[in-house]
Amino acid sequence: MLNHYFPSKRDYFVATLARGAAELRAAVDPDPDATPLEALTGSVTAYLTWIEANAGSYRKLIQSAATVPEVRELVDAVRAETAQRILDGIGTDAPRARAAVQGWLWFLDGVCLDWLEHRDLDRDAVRDLVLGTLVMSLGAAGVTPPA
Repeated sequence: MLNHYFPSKRDYFVATLARGAAELRAAVDPDPDATPLEALTGSVTAYLTWIEANAGSYRKLIQSAATVPEVRELVDAVRAETAQRILDGIGTDAPRARAAVQGWLWFLDGVCLDWLEHRDLDRDAVRDLVLGTLVMSLGAAGVTPPA
């Protein structure tokens, strides 16, 4: 039956990762009634919770992005959507802000991979680390995030 829907093992792999990415997108959808900081904090918490529950899938998704073009497109699309949500939340799409947010998203994945490998930080510590780094990155870009 799998061969009927997926012509190759790679097609099945990509479809499985795409499903995981869709679940992740739904999990991190920000609360429209929250302030930008509350929405971002809620989304990052949901992101880390999903990663904790799906560590193998997340690791495979990020690692495969370097070698599987379809996965790379998927990861790039999720990053672009996430970056736009953040930029909309802070009210600017200035080049320095955009670059800071894009760089932060790469940093976020690096921190999450380290967290999964070592498990020596709790989820709240990881959340605080990545949120603090975003605020500092935006500050270095000359952007003051909304309170």
